[in-house]
Amino acid sequence: MSGFAEHRRVATVALVVANYDEAIAWYVERLGFLLVENVDLGGGKRWVTVAPANGQGARLLLAEASDEAQSKSIGNQTGGRVFLFLETDDFARDHAAMLEKGVEFREAPRFEPYGTVAVFADLHGNLWDLIEPKR
Repeated sequence: MSGFAEHRRVATVALVVANYDEAIAWYVERLGFLLVENVDLGGGKRWVTVAPANGQGARLLLAEASDEAQSKSIGNQTGGRVFLFLETDDFARDHAAMLEKGVEFREAPRFEPYGTVAVFADLHGNLWDLIEPKR
């Protein structure tokens, strides 16, 4: 026994953004995410979460940068590496829908031993994988 609870999960991942409303619009309109929470915390701060429409996986906490150090990390939270992985059960469907919505893919789809994948950039340039895992 490790001393930890058996049923834990990563529920929310913070993503530093330039503007709450711009980020909400991008994730809802371009990726089809749902706005889960948008709570005014006072002083210009909000608790804003978005998630895939099916409710699967972690939510994103859209955290508006509040100082220069945070602003410098916008679009480069992982030093240029792929940051997040959007898993799908139908790569072709979602890839086509995302292209139609103006999502910028940085490469053509690839067929890897682990699945079909292509890298895309979010509104600030953070890199994501759209991936249909091989079953």
